Amino acid sequence: MIGNLVAGTLSLGTPPGVTVEYVVVAGGAGGGSDAGGGGGAGGYLTSTLGPLTLGANYTVTVGAGGAAGTGGSNGSNGNDSVFSTITSNKGGGGGGGNLSNANSGTFGSGGGSSTGGTPGSGTSGQGFAGGNGLFDPPTYRFPGGGGGGANAVGNNGSGSNSGAGGAGKSSSITGSSVTYAGGGGGAGGNLSIGGAGGAGGGGAGKSSGGGAGDAGTANTGGGGGGGVNAPTTQNGGAGGSGIVILSYPSSNTITVGGGLTSSTATVGANKVTTITAGTGNVSWA
Repeated sequence: MIGNLVAGTLSLGTPPGVTVEYVVVAGGAGGGSDAGGGGGAGGYLTSTLGPLTLGANYTVTVGAGGAAGTGGSNGSNGNDSVFSTITSNKGGGGGGGNLSNANSGTFGSGGGSSTGGTPGSGTSGQGFAGGNGLFDPPTYRFPGGGGGGANAVGNNGSGSNSGAGGAGKSSSITGSSVTYAGGGGGAGGNLSIGGAGGAGGGGAGKSSGGGAGDAGTANTGGGGGGGVNAPTTQNGGAGGSGIVILSYPSSNTITVGGGLTSSTATVGANKVTTITAGTGNVSWA
């Protein structure tokens, strides 16, 4: 006798995947010119993502830094950095010239304002707002505000001192502690002192007579420093480019597609791939 067939469900199990720890930092913004505010740092995000499907492509983009403000203009915004579904927002440009607002928009961290303007805002979980620049005609001191950083707001201009950039955040994903996403320092106007760049690659703003602001450090997402207005109008500093860092089990192998600049090292039980420029795809086996 032929037995009865019993209906059932065949389970193939969950396809194998890889869980990836990431640090994604966007490009920092340029500092403003002419007693300008510091540029805001690029957004900073870190967590884990996965399990990701083996053999599938995942997009990576490393955001470039924003251009420096020139001729009394604001600094330019940075550019977003991306890993798969994760997007770190660009830094916001610092204000340039008297009574100038920092750039407005959705930023990781906001730029500092020039003398008497409004600073830019940051995105919760990615960074902070910039600081206010001071407009004080009786003293001929016009200190700019510092750009926001991933861990702190940019400092306000006060008295003869321009605002320092907000501090960034540190990560040990590469095996040693590195700080990213510091805001740029504000620039001094007449008789004013430039603000320090925030820890994490923020460029310093310059004091009266000191020239152009310092650039943010490459691959930190640091904001550029502001440029002074005395004795002549000076440029801000450019923002630093961002970075994408991916840590995954050593049993897995990554393929980094064309268009991306990367290096891979072993850190403990993991491999760590650091991507410093470009746009392209990554996949794992």
